[in-house]
Amino acid sequence: MNFIKRLLGLETKEDTDEYGNEIGKFMPKPEMPVDEEFMINFKKNGGKFLYCEDENELRLNFFEILKENHWEKCEAYCSNLEIPKIFEHTKLKFNKNLSACVFLSDCEFLISNTGAILVSSCQMGDKRLADLPLNFIIIAKTSQMIKTIGEGLQKINKKHNKILPTNITTIKTFEEKKDSDFMTYGSTPKNLYLLLLEDL
Repeated sequence: MNFIKRLLGLETKEDTDEYGNEIGKFMPKPEMPVDEEFMINFKKNGGKFLYCEDENELRLNFFEILKENHWEKCEAYCSNLEIPKIFEHTKLKFNKNLSACVFLSDCEFLISNTGAILVSSCQMGDKRLADLPLNFIIIAKTSQMIKTIGEGLQKINKKHNKILPTNITTIKTFEEKKDSDFMTYGSTPKNLYLLLLEDL
C-alpha cells in the first residue's frame, strides 16, 4: 500500500493504532469506553461530576457541595430512605417537601451515548421533573453506566421484574440553554451534581 502511494505521489496520512500500524480510513473507529463517553456527554450537557472511590469520599464530596452552595441547613427532598443513613451527620432535613432547596436521590442508570440520567417513579414518585427542586444531587455507581436508553429500559424490566416502575424519564439538561436547541425543547433544566461511586 505504501509503495503505491509513493508511486502515485499520494501523501495522505492514515491513522495509526497504538502500535504504529496503519488503520484504513474505511475501518470502523474503535468504540469509546462507556465511562469515557458518558463523562464527555454529561459535561457537554452542563452537569457537574465528582468521582468517589469509597463511601468516605462520597460523604466528603457531598459535604463540599453543601458548603459551596450554602445548603448545609436546608431541606432536601429525598424519597429513598437509605440515602439519609449515609449522610446522618449532616444538619440537612430530609423530607418530601417540594419547596426544598435540593433533590437528593439515586437513579436507575447513566446513559453514555447522551450523557443523560435515567430515573423513574422509584426516585421521583408521581412527580414531574418540573415539580421537583431546581438543584439535584444524584448518587450513582460506576456499574450503572450503560450505552443506550433502550438498554436501560431492558435492564429496568429485569431489575424490577413484575412490578415495573412508572414515570420513566431522562434528565439531560443541566443548564439553561441560550439558543433554541430543538433537542432540549420541553425539557426542564436542573442544576445537577453527580456523585459517582466506584463499585467495579
